[in-house]
Formats: sequence, structure tokens, C-alpha cells
Amino acid sequence: MIPTQKTPLIRKKNIFKQLLLALITIFVMNVSTGQNSLKKESLNNEVLKGKVTDLKYICVHVLELEKTLKLYREILGFKLSEAEVLHGPGLEGMLVLKLKANDLTIGLSLTAPEFWHTVGAVGNTNHNHFMLKVDDIVPIGNKLKAEGYALENENYAKDKYTFFVGPNGEIIGLSAWD
Repeated sequence: MIPTQKTPLIRKKNIFKQLLLALITIFVMNVSTGQNSLKKESLNNEVLKGKVTDLKYICVHVLELEKTLKLYREILGFKLSEAEVLHGPGLEGMLVLKLKANDLTIGLSLTAPEFWHTVGAVGNTNHNHFMLKVDDIVPIGNKLKAEGYALENENYAKDKYTFFVGPNGEIIGLSAWD
């Protein structure tokens, strides 16, 4: 009989311990968040100055041209708006086909076999990526660097573009070009 008389008291102690633990956890999280907020306050103010305004384009590295064109033009209804061969380091011999559907542009990039050795994950535009249009690249680039992201183009303030790899391996481009 004695254990049943103590059981409500033990339950109350366990509930009290759980509540106390929850309060301590909430307090520690708030203090930690407050400290992080103070450290990052200037970075957050910078981010307010720069923001994504639109999707600039999507680039798909083409492995099978015939199937790709059939999908995007015949099935999805994109129209060819421009085609050009690019030249320069990491771009030599790359054919870019720009397809449009309303306001969306998809760039299909195709590298000639003799230039396949120039294709890289990041460092040239011949890779699958999407490009976001931003109103001011500097605060966004600064915030990305502060968060530990490696920017492909460290001269992003002057050039108004850069690429970086997102947390899921996605290659994201930022452009402040008009």
C-alpha cells in the first residue's frame, strides 16, 4: 500500500522535472538565438538591401540534343529565341540555345566533344544551374560568404554575377544584370 501512496508524489516530481527541463531548454534557446541575432544583425540588415526579384533563366547541360529538343520544343512548347557559340576560358565551343515560353528562358548548353575537358562543376556556365535575378548582389554575396558558401566569382560586386553550390548540391547563379 505504501508504494501507491507515493506514486502521485513521484508523478508530480517527474512532471516538475520535465517542466523545469523544458523551461531551461527554452531559456537556453532564446539566449543562443539572441546572441546569434546580435552577431548577425548587420548581415541581416544587408540582406534587406538585396533580394531575389525573379528567375532569370534555367540552364540545362545537354547530353542528348535530339531528345532534348523534342521534349522542350514539341512537348513543352518552348520556342527557339536565340542560338550562339560562346568563346573564352571554360566556354570555348559551347553552343547555347535559348528557348522561351512566355517570360521563362531555358538555356540548353551543348559543348563540342573536343572541348569536353573544359566542362566543370562550377567555374563555367556549362553546367546545370538556375540563375536568380537580384536587385543588389553585394549584400547577398556578403551574406553567403559569411555563412561559409564559396562563391565562384569573387569579383561579384563589379561583374554583377556569381555561382555557388547550395546545401543540396544545386548550382545557383545570382545576377544583377538588367
